[in-house]
Amino acid sequence: MIIRIVKMEFEEKFIDEFLNLFAGSRDQIRTFAGCSHLQLLQDESNPCVFFTYSHWGSSDDLAAYRDSRLFQTVWANTKRLFRAPPQAWSLGDRTQV
Repeated sequence: MIIRIVKMEFEEKFIDEFLNLFAGSRDQIRTFAGCSHLQLLQDESNPCVFFTYSHWGSSDDLAAYRDSRLFQTVWANTKRLFRAPPQAWSLGDRTQV
């Protein structure tokens, strides 16, 4: 399993637009092949900072999503709202080690 964490910082005036965009695409992302979990988190001390936290069956599943029309559309609409460059991490679950 791959855990994907993406940190995004938005212009304050675009937060509602981002939340609407996320609400409109979350079910499609959650049901994308290989995605077993998707969560949106907001920083408690800085409301302009959000994280997506998702679980993917494999690196190939995540790559297929990132190559999809869905991702390309959602990302194009999201990145124009950023205040700062996003940061992303792909992490392997090593709980069983």
